[in-house]
Amino acid sequence: MECIVRFQVIYKNEEPKNLRGLIMVGDKQEASTDQLIPMFKKIGFDVMVENKDDLTFKPVRSDEPYTRIRVTELDTGEEVYREDANLRQILENLMPRSPGL
Repeated sequence: MECIVRFQVIYKNEEPKNLRGLIMVGDKQEASTDQLIPMFKKIGFDVMVENKDDLTFKPVRSDEPYTRIRVTELDTGEEVYREDANLRQILENLMPRSPGL
């Protein structure tokens, strides 16, 4: 079954870019980070998992122009994973900021 992956690439010195990719998942299965990493690599983003629960990824090499990739939606045509933007904003305001982020 096809799964459309919508994600946001957060750059160091540019506006974030919203992109999408496609992976194949089995019936009644959810996309996993093991499937997402090769998809990102095929389109030029060599990443590793930053937070498995939030589906965020960071570049393997520190000299990349982007700092993070965040999956915002996984759409299989049935159940759709969507990031809760309001909840994320509340959590970001409550969490202490790390230097350099």
